[in-house]
Order: sequence, then structure tokens, then C-alpha cells
Amino acid sequence: MKRFLLSCLLSSAIALPAVGALPEGHPAPDFQTQASLAGKAFSYSLQDALKKGPVVVYFYPSAYTGGCNIQAHTFAVNYDKFTAAGASIIGVSLDSIDRLNEFSADPEFCGGKVAVASDIDGNIAKTYDLTIRDAAPGKKDTRGVDINHGFAERTTFIVKPDGKIAATLTGLKPAENVEKSLEIVQQLAAAK
Repeated sequence: MKRFLLSCLLSSAIALPAVGALPEGHPAPDFQTQASLAGKAFSYSLQDALKKGPVVVYFYPSAYTGGCNIQAHTFAVNYDKFTAAGASIIGVSLDSIDRLNEFSADPEFCGGKVAVASDIDGNIAKTYDLTIRDAAPGKKDTRGVDINHGFAERTTFIVKPDGKIAATLTGLKPAENVEKSLEIVQQLAAAK
């Protein structure tokens, strides 16, 4: 009997959805922060961006790290397809604005096309119910520079102009994350 009860408890625990990122249909928390595009800092407002169409808000652990480099580059390569679907893109990490100025201008990564925003204290990520991990001492980026900030989990939110989340993407490889994001914004454009 004890084994049966334990088995039932384990089965139900496995079947429960994971606690984490805000789900589809939830209002996306508005945020304002410093961002960078093509090496130039500016003030970013999600609410203002939504006035122009859907926004892909992608949280990533850190500029100049393996998966994040791939994701930023893949967004930059597909930038015209996102704009053709009426969507804008904003990357969000706990990087400083100085690191993001370099990253946003780097032709290997954001290529001057994709804006990236600084969430230095992690408050934006927390409003989206994302987990933040502390940086490991001695952790370096792909350039050999120390990473001295925390990491938000890689999660992408597609936010509709009405401020509601159309999709939450987690658990995907960086390039797949971009491909799925593009597919969703193209579906939103086709549904108009």
C-alpha cells in the first residue's frame, strides 16, 4: 500500500506543470530600462515598443557566452523577417550597459540590428518569474573577460500589442528559440 501511495504521489508530481516563467495569456510586465543598439545606449520602454506591434522579449544569461552569442547572431540574421512580420526584438540580460554597448555593435553577434537591455539588478527577470543564478567566481566570457553578474534563465516571451503573452519559450537551444519565435510572430501577422 505504501508503495502504491508513493507511486501515485510521484506520478502526480511528474505530471504537474513546472513552476516558472509567466505563461501564455498572462499580462507581460511593463519595464523601462537602459538598452543599447549598435553600440549606443538609449531608454527602452516595452509599453512604447508594443504601440508598434508584437515584441519578442528574450532573456539570456550573458553577452559573450556560447549560447547567447549564437542566439543574438541568429536574431540578427533573421532581423528583417521579424520586422516584415511587424515585430521588434529586445534581448534582456543582467549585463551592464557598457558590456551591452560592445555586444550590440559587434558584427559577430547583434550586428547593430538587435537591441539588448540591461537588467543589472535582475528585477525585470524576476517580474517575468525567471530564475536568477549567481555568477560562479572566476567565470569568463568567450573573450576571456570576467563575468561579474548573475544569469537569468534563457526564456523568450512573444508579447502581443495588447500586452498579453502570446507564447513563452523555454528549454530550446538558442537557434531553435529564434526559429520558434519567428514562426509565432509570422502566425500573429497572418492572423491579422
